[in-house]
Amino acid sequence: MHKRLSVICAALALAGFSGAASAVNFPITEQQRSTANQVAQAGVPISDLAPNAPDQYTVKRGDTLWGISGVFLKSPWKWPELWGMNKEQIRNPHLIFPGQVLYLIKKDGRATLSMTAPDGTERLSPRVRAEGLDKAITTIPASVIEPFLSQPLIVERDRLDSAPRILAGRETGRVFFAAGDTAYVRGIKDESISRYQVFRPARPLKDPQTGELLAYEAYYLGDADVVRSGDPATIKIAKVKEEFGIDDRLLPFAASPSVNFAPRAPERDVNARVASVYSREAITAGSLMVVAINKGRDAGLEPGHTLQVWESGDTVADRTQRAEGFAGKYLGRPQAVKLPDERIGVGMVFRVFDRVSYVLIMSSDRPIRVGDQLRTP
Repeated sequence: MHKRLSVICAALALAGFSGAASAVNFPITEQQRSTANQVAQAGVPISDLAPNAPDQYTVKRGDTLWGISGVFLKSPWKWPELWGMNKEQIRNPHLIFPGQVLYLIKKDGRATLSMTAPDGTERLSPRVRAEGLDKAITTIPASVIEPFLSQPLIVERDRLDSAPRILAGRETGRVFFAAGDTAYVRGIKDESISRYQVFRPARPLKDPQTGELLAYEAYYLGDADVVRSGDPATIKIAKVKEEFGIDDRLLPFAASPSVNFAPRAPERDVNARVASVYSREAITAGSLMVVAINKGRDAGLEPGHTLQVWESGDTVADRTQRAEGFAGKYLGRPQAVKLPDERIGVGMVFRVFDRVSYVLIMSSDRPIRVGDQLRTP
């Protein structure tokens, strides 16, 4: 395996990829490395494997560490354990390439991964040696998370009150706009700014448990370009995520930051609640939707932290208690009994503010509602 790695690295250097390694910033935390080292000693218990974990798996273009972990393990956020299952051969888990084959080896109640088949053969792929480091698989799909990195936005209550506002459209009487439409804006003071993001005026986010005001959320609607300065200025609608129009507000365009998310459990216990579903229409969230939670930097949350989503069990009246035996009379007032909480999904924190964080729901078994819990795995 060491010889193979040398061949890959030499081929990358000859192909001009010597600078790619620095361009791909995929962090590995000390906790993740420690977990991998522990697993590398003996593998993982077979009970931790996914029910249908295959004997071998060929990495495909578009695969992610999250997805491959879900193929082999019950908990996809435990990808450091996947790495530890084959740490001797996979020196960096972020440099797994399409074409590589992972073999599942089971022995003495434990499981490990290998790039060498049980019969001792190792599959080599010319395409793998020709790939640049930027073709290595990522932890989660970039296309899923990137649209949310510059929105939603937590703002001061009055920030949008003084922001530039849409006054009217070119067509008299039109109040909503589509991509390519022209509109007029008042309040643009800095003529050097040519692109804006459009937001709906801020709405309050409240703690679902206490009712306390946590922050104000500006809801992202789309992008617009200034085509003529003045007061009013003329803008052309570049992108519409959701319908917007007169009196919606403009803030200078914020490019999505280049951030790699390595899902991991928080270092401390977190018990948060869903404060809102990030949608103008939906009242519940599902896979690849976004929710706001009532914890942020104040709880030590960071981008990449992974949390389990739990549905709180209902409280029901126990009308099954009888005085004596099956035929006895029911007792007086029924006893209130709280049903167990049920785990219904997994989410990853991707944007953090002082008292609020935004979470991408990676998977869910049932609709996620305001008030549902998010806990440290």
